Amino acid sequence: MFSYILRKIFGTKNDRELKKLWKYVGAVNQFWEGYQSLSDSELQAKTDEFRARLKKGETENDILPEAFAVAKEAAKRVFSNPEIAEKLFGDPNQRRFGPHFDVQLIGGVVLHEGKIVEMATGEGKTLVATLSAYLNALSGKGVHIVTVNDFLAKRDAAWMGEVYKFLGLSVGFIQHDMNPQERQIAYGADITYGTNNEFGFDYLRDNMAARKEDKAQRGLNYAVVDEVDSILIDEARTPLIISGPTEESTDKYYKLERIFSRLKEGTCNEETNQETGDYVIDEKANTTHLTTEEEGGEIKVAKLLGLKDLHSLETMEYRHHANQMLKAHCNFQRDKDYMVKNGQVIIVDEFTGRIMPGRRYSDGLHQALEAKEGVRIEQESQTLATVTFQNYFRMYKKLAGMTGTAETEAVEFHKIYNLEVVVIPPNKVLKRTNYPDVIYKTEKEKFKAIVEEIKELYKIGRPVLVGTISIEKSEVLDQMLKKEGIPHEVLNAKYHEKEAKIVERAGHEKSVTIATNMAGRGTDIVLGDGIADRGGLHILGTERHEARRIDNQLRGRAGRQGDPGSSRFYLSFDDDLMRIFGSDRIKGLMERMGMPDGQPIEHRMVTRAIENAQKRVEGRNFDIRKDLLKYDDVMNKQREVIYQQRDMVLEGEKLEDYVSDMINEIVEKRLSIYTPKDIHPEEWDLDGLSA
Repeated sequence: MFSYILRKIFGTKNDRELKKLWKYVGAVNQFWEGYQSLSDSELQAKTDEFRARLKKGETENDILPEAFAVAKEAAKRVFSNPEIAEKLFGDPNQRRFGPHFDVQLIGGVVLHEGKIVEMATGEGKTLVATLSAYLNALSGKGVHIVTVNDFLAKRDAAWMGEVYKFLGLSVGFIQHDMNPQERQIAYGADITYGTNNEFGFDYLRDNMAARKEDKAQRGLNYAVVDEVDSILIDEARTPLIISGPTEESTDKYYKLERIFSRLKEGTCNEETNQETGDYVIDEKANTTHLTTEEEGGEIKVAKLLGLKDLHSLETMEYRHHANQMLKAHCNFQRDKDYMVKNGQVIIVDEFTGRIMPGRRYSDGLHQALEAKEGVRIEQESQTLATVTFQNYFRMYKKLAGMTGTAETEAVEFHKIYNLEVVVIPPNKVLKRTNYPDVIYKTEKEKFKAIVEEIKELYKIGRPVLVGTISIEKSEVLDQMLKKEGIPHEVLNAKYHEKEAKIVERAGHEKSVTIATNMAGRGTDIVLGDGIADRGGLHILGTERHEARRIDNQLRGRAGRQGDPGSSRFYLSFDDDLMRIFGSDRIKGLMERMGMPDGQPIEHRMVTRAIENAQKRVEGRNFDIRKDLLKYDDVMNKQREVIYQQRDMVLEGEKLEDYVSDMINEIVEKRLSIYTPKDIHPEEWDLDGLSA
């Protein structure tokens, strides 16, 4: 109660932060009014003027209002140019960007200060980044703008690059299939766009380079991470790894795959901890293990493999790989966790629904999946270089980010990255209606109700974006809509290349788009003619995700820039979240009430149960990421020392002094242990010293 009263009197921390930031808006707009009368050449000359002032001792903060005003006027001129509009958007009359709104100016200041900007979908975060990128590129030390996929890196570099080039800055972008020379050119630019994977892998490759001239990056100065929650949180559970082949045989995976069908699933009594069957699946922990009782799974697998047991030094690896084989079959689903494309098992990101080419599961899990799917088993690999996203991005001198959904993860951003989150109000009032969740007994009833709602909206010509959590579920809905004769588009990891084009059309009349998770994130859904009068875009979630942010991201696709819109989530007790983490009390309540099949319920108890389940999963995932970081922190200390010394060698410096100091330190330490000064020489342990 006391904290509530204080907030009423003084406002929230975010309110106070915004109040301080508004002073920059007036200063920027005052300079902007004066710059509008400048010729193009006079405006462009400001870049050299700013660079000269920085060299004379002024700081970026000193020139911020002027630099932002120049960037604002440049954006206005560039994006109102019919020739540029024709080149970028195929329409000389399209005015998609510029000049910056006042709230976008605030966002630019927050990015410059090294914080995270939360701005609603459609508020123009791509344009916001030009402000801080321009200002921070003036030092000549380079700016990296990080996106979630190659398409956005190339597109944003082309779109925003027109502003940078107008102001005399160079722009580059990184793509997955670029060669080393192309990468060096891209990194040599003032501003470089690329994905988190490419920036991270290039860092590792640079620190494996045999020659100085083979390195691509030129230091980690300032990074703006777009969709920062996706990159720094969702993807941070899996480290980046560069691997090399080993001499290990792949025969063991074939052997284990052949015996899977002869194993029987069992259960575990939570009260007595007694296990039955050959293996037990733990869905909450997302693991599966062999049972250890007499005549249990471990003994059975050993017999089937012709081994005495699975615990000797010679056979222990089979126990590990048997559990990986079980995990591949029981905890990983095709077209949800991975997909098979061109004879390869490709990971599907659980949060984005996007495929992750070049990434492989470690510890034999990927080979187990390849054996399961009957594709060629790639040779097992050994780690040559690795880094977590947490430790990679913490190496930048200044880090900032932007997204539509960061506030729910503010604690993690602060603890792991020392990043504060500032929520920026929308440029126009949000008009989206968020309807209450509805829950059904079974998934079949739920999908039937979803199709009925889509049919009703299709009749009146209103567009619908349907969010699913897996490729499998999107294809189930795809088949149901085909039977009903409703034209629609399916967007999932299988059609990654068409993502942006499909999403761009999702706001048109009678458009029905089925999409996994963060479909087309970074692509605006613009409403077609007359759609606003019919209620705008409707978001239909087919189940709740385990993270609240992902649900908020889906909802946020409707209602951009003051457009009308609505959203509703459909749930069932067959959904993974409800089945594994949800409360049985709600299902019992429905049964006691004698609710007929097909009849949903809307109740605050449902909402609370769902939120509690999501919070538990979010807490578990946070713990996983913290544990991963703890392990990598140990390696990171070694990595920093070794990489620093490698750079010294590549620069031609000699390491004799370092080596001599290391030898002396080791010698002194051993002497202090085996020949302590306070003990007579006759009692020294010379045998231990010589060993």
